[in-house]
Amino acid sequence: MSDPDPTIRRAEEIEYETVDAAEGLSKGVLIGEDEAAPNFAVRRFELDAGAEVPKHTNAVEHEQYVLSGEYVVGIGDEEHEVSAGDSLLIPAGTVHWYRNEGEEAGAFICAVPNGDDEIELAE
Repeated sequence: MSDPDPTIRRAEEIEYETVDAAEGLSKGVLIGEDEAAPNFAVRRFELDAGAEVPKHTNAVEHEQYVLSGEYVVGIGDEEHEVSAGDSLLIPAGTVHWYRNEGEEAGAFICAVPNGDDEIELAE
């Protein structure tokens, strides 16, 4: 595989879609395989006020950076309140979930390795 060309994507180019697993969660891929990124995808998520993402696992690790808002992240058996500037590592296969109890949307960046990011809902 040849080296990728440098890429700049403008905010207005990013298309956001709702995430099937959770009402009130939307995702936009900022840079990923479609832009010939060889190793990682960088995604931006928005979690609406009052929205919840059910307990689930992912096939790949997640590195996250909170851009705005405040919300609760459950990782394993622990709950963590996060806000702008906080960073998280969620290892592959770890049960996690989100809950926005605030009146404002939360937003975060999520970097994942390229490949199958299969989501499995936990009971």
